[in-house]
Amino acid sequence: MPNMKVVDMAGKEVGEIALSEKVFGAEIKEAVLHTAVKAYLANQRQGTQSTLTRTEVSGGGKKPWKQKGTGRARQGSTRAPQWTHGGIALGPKPREYRMDLNKKVKRAALFGALSSKVADNNMIVVDAITAGEYKTKTMVAMLDALKAEKKTLIVLPEVDCFVVKSCDNIPGVKTTVYNSINTYDILNCDTLIVSKAAVEKIEEVYAK
Repeated sequence: MPNMKVVDMAGKEVGEIALSEKVFGAEIKEAVLHTAVKAYLANQRQGTQSTLTRTEVSGGGKKPWKQKGTGRARQGSTRAPQWTHGGIALGPKPREYRMDLNKKVKRAALFGALSSKVADNNMIVVDAITAGEYKTKTMVAMLDALKAEKKTLIVLPEVDCFVVKSCDNIPGVKTTVYNSINTYDILNCDTLIVSKAAVEKIEEVYAK
């Protein structure tokens, strides 16, 4: 089992926690991580883009000029793709981009992402993450004390409005709860900050 020190919001070490080998010490499979990230990004696409074809644009019912004798190329409609205001040829139409992953692959990717953060020393376990009031300054002080840089993901055991709202104005910082974590968000952050209670709940839910 990998062990990790537990710190408070001021960055002072207050204890140690034994992490589950299954969740935080799993084999890191790049192919599985790539598949999970690809599926996540694909599922974010709405697929509602649409262009009008020549049958959908208005006008163009009359032949612009006679077929022969004008010296110009023959044309049947002013709404053909080569005309200004004409329809779009082979343009995008609404479609479904969704990719489904089975539970086994999702779990393997999530465990791999968490394990990669532990292996790279980019995961920090905090004894308790609280704000007590809507105060961005409190969370900024915690991030500075923990030396969290650039993109940071904060995982809570439950929704704490004070913490969530206090982090909303901090660029690059995102908050989530233990049962909403996903492979993409974990890999996309530079620092993963998890409360001790959230670690216990992650192991309780996913280590079965």
